[in-house]
Amino acid sequence: MSAEIVLGVGGGIAAYKACELLRLFTESGHRVRVVPTASALRFVGAPTWAALSGQPVADDVWADVHEVPHVRLGQRADLVVVAPATADLLARAAHGLADDLLTNTLLTARCPVLLAPAMHTEMWEHPATVANVATLRSRGVRVVEPAVGRLTGADTGKGRLPDPAEIFAVARRTLARGPHAPADLAGRHVVVTAGGTREPLDPVRFLGNRSSGKQGYAFARSAVARGARVTLVAANVALADPAGVDLVRVGTTEELREATLRAAAGADAVVMAAAPADFRPATYTSAKIKKTAAGAPTIDLVTNPDIAAELGRQRRPEQVLVVFAAETDDAEANGRAKLARKRADLIVINEVGPDKVFGAETNAATVIGADGSVHPMAEQSKEDLADAVWDLVVARWPPSRPVTGNRPFQRG
Repeated sequence: MSAEIVLGVGGGIAAYKACELLRLFTESGHRVRVVPTASALRFVGAPTWAALSGQPVADDVWADVHEVPHVRLGQRADLVVVAPATADLLARAAHGLADDLLTNTLLTARCPVLLAPAMHTEMWEHPATVANVATLRSRGVRVVEPAVGRLTGADTGKGRLPDPAEIFAVARRTLARGPHAPADLAGRHVVVTAGGTREPLDPVRFLGNRSSGKQGYAFARSAVARGARVTLVAANVALADPAGVDLVRVGTTEELREATLRAAAGADAVVMAAAPADFRPATYTSAKIKKTAAGAPTIDLVTNPDIAAELGRQRRPEQVLVVFAAETDDAEANGRAKLARKRADLIVINEVGPDKVFGAETNAATVIGADGSVHPMAEQSKEDLADAVWDLVVARWPPSRPVTGNRPFQRG
């Protein structure tokens, strides 16, 4: 479905990356008005934005005054995205300043607002920026965590603009929920695990599974779009890093256990979408095991720790735990038994097979709650399924006033 999008561009070196984000929006059929700051135009000129958007560039409150652009742009938008959002722009937005067209647009928008900051690490971590981001989030603004990587100079750290394709993915999920959907995970810290662990046998071999990590990554993207602070613990995943998450990479089940328990200690919800190996070799051979005339070697296995059960035993009463069951037969019965063993709130049961779930873009599941509720979920995109499960998670927290940011309005 086509949407009216305002793409704000702040005055940082990452402004050139917004060109790719703009192309992703327009190629998806959306109508985009680019609103660059004066500083942004020193990095990328107005003709570039106009050519890529097919729309005139809105950069001056005094241009086309008869159309009242400082009000109309925000009022008509279904989504406002600012990428990059500089430290200065975050400060002006947090304090309600309106000294250019972009900050005027942010004040008049009654749709979801998504800010993708980019700046040097010291600026991102400065108490003033931290306070400004907290203020914006408290109003329902989605502020995407910056990525870690090479910055403008020779330094490396947190503050890099996330990949435009991943910002686009968060924007797409935000649009899918509608123009007035609340950022109902704002103020929440959630932990998501994804991928499949590998247990080394020798330097070139391991025991593993077929999990691609796509469903876990869908949970992470959906949570970012709903305003959460997300820790994503990823095991052997060959996917692009989702925008706005704190990513922790692990390899083995024990590494997954340590990272998940550490992150979950203060989390509001934990979604265990990863597939930990149930067993590992009893011994690791430091040299490659050779094929010999004696035939195949005997490999002794030992049981890995049950991470979900450990979380279930030690979690706080208000923490919501979601576990998964990949079953080939008697799926619902096995899932119910697993739900009880893990002491979880919800279990997502997948029937798996050669052409089901693993590596696919879609998923079908049955979600069962500890309260006895059953939620069949027909085949749909993994992103849509993740959103449906987050709805069930939100329903399990005590009622609170939703963070909606701004009041509804009537478009002129």
